[in-house]
Amino acid sequence: MIHDDFSDFATALTPMRALIGLDFGEKTIGVAVSDRMAGVATPLETVRRKKFTLDAVRLQEIIDGRDIGAIVLGLPRNMDGSEGPRCQSTRAFARNLSRVISLPIGYWDERLSTVAAERALLEADTSRRRRAEVIDHVAASYILQGALDRLRHISNAEAR
Repeated sequence: MIHDDFSDFATALTPMRALIGLDFGEKTIGVAVSDRMAGVATPLETVRRKKFTLDAVRLQEIIDGRDIGAIVLGLPRNMDGSEGPRCQSTRAFARNLSRVISLPIGYWDERLSTVAAERALLEADTSRRRRAEVIDHVAASYILQGALDRLRHISNAEAR
């Protein structure tokens, strides 16, 4: 099920299951995963997009292999908060994914995640070639970490 409201997404989560974060792009899908405590996001891999069916099969393999309980999908809003064509294609991907993978899907605003990932890789003195190889799944980890931090904040607020 797709949740536009992040608080609704938070209530749909199964405790002690990892989350997967996706940075959906035109040519690739960056993938990051969390630990079971949903505390830390780790970049995993970049899936080269082919056909939706093949992409979904690869994502399902990752989900099954890591006991994933939910999907966080980066939503590429414009800087003014509006939604353009990239948001529309991301939402279409989410609808298609929800038909073949029965996990909660939540959107996370991914503005500047690629910029942050690029900056971190530059600070780590990563070569241009290596940056090109890892930028998408590092960006996915920034998306997922932002969502994990928000989930922790929601859970702490509910505990008070």
